[in-house]
Amino acid sequence: MILTPTRHADPRMAEIADKVERGERLTLEDGVYLYQSDDILTLGQLANLANMRKNGNKVYFIENMSLYFTNVCEAHCAFCSFRRDADAEGAYTLSGEEMIAYVDQHIHPEVREFHIVGGHNPNVPFQYYVDSLKTLKERYPQVTLKAYTAAEIDFFTRISGLSIKEVLTTLVDAGLESLTGGGAEILSDEYRKKMRVDKAGVDRYLEVHRTAHQLGIKTHTTMLYGSIETHEDRIRHLIKVRELQDETNGFLVFIPLSMQPKSPKAGIKRRNSAYEDLKTIAISRLMLDNIQHIKAYFINIGTQLTQMALTFGASDAHGTIVKERISHAAGALTPEGLTRDELIWLIQGAGRIPVERDTFYNEIKVYEPKSNKK
Repeated sequence: MILTPTRHADPRMAEIADKVERGERLTLEDGVYLYQSDDILTLGQLANLANMRKNGNKVYFIENMSLYFTNVCEAHCAFCSFRRDADAEGAYTLSGEEMIAYVDQHIHPEVREFHIVGGHNPNVPFQYYVDSLKTLKERYPQVTLKAYTAAEIDFFTRISGLSIKEVLTTLVDAGLESLTGGGAEILSDEYRKKMRVDKAGVDRYLEVHRTAHQLGIKTHTTMLYGSIETHEDRIRHLIKVRELQDETNGFLVFIPLSMQPKSPKAGIKRRNSAYEDLKTIAISRLMLDNIQHIKAYFINIGTQLTQMALTFGASDAHGTIVKERISHAAGALTPEGLTRDELIWLIQGAGRIPVERDTFYNEIKVYEPKSNKK
């Protein structure tokens, strides 16, 4: 059953609600207004309506592992606490054999995906990144390789002299099956200049995903929010993603990433509010009418807010992860990973149906709704 959003005296919100109910696309002005409104309950109802039309009561998750071959990076993005210079304390670059040893220690038979990202290490050749995938695929042929951000792909073109298409086809031959969504940050040239995002620019980020989609590679995409950007910057970001999806239909999911502070000891004033996180998830669902799934990323917003987000437009609770490093290097206070049972409990607790999936949202197992019986 889909509930009609609450009616109230705000004519602008009523106009937007009418658009959502009719399935009409929201504009830049609509999105900015939703951020400015304090009517979060109506916003949540509208996002829930939009999500229920696409996914019903199902919420998806995956058994996956996050892997990081290197934290050495030539970029100096202002928000990143993960990166290291090559000679800095804590810097590392793992060989394929070292990564195999780590995976062997932590993997279990149900893991279906490796989520692989890392630094832009100029001290190793492109072949290192190719061989990293090849080594994993040879050792774990049953596990999908979702590897590298669009910014990493752009970096690979610079160190190899190859085109985007040539880099991607080389990686596909080595075992690549999907791209991660990172590196988008905020798709604004002004933002990227102020935040020292000295890696793939706006057009280049989109071109990598466009090329991947043209090659038949499905990808993920993100937005890192909560620093200097305006609400209009966020909506323009969503519209750029929406326009590319109109063109290629290659994005599987959109992931809003809540900015983390520099230190785990940072107070609540240095973090996005729960109110802002829920708003962003809901608005993402309403603006991105052509993307099937919106992810609630528990690493950044916490498990309980993730559970709430499942009634604010989110249809994906991410995965088991095992040991996340990038957000935790930046001060995340959340678990580094969850078990399958914990994810199922979290989803059922929101009154939704947990669905274990693969990387491409093919359903592996549908779990029964939570019983009300003691």
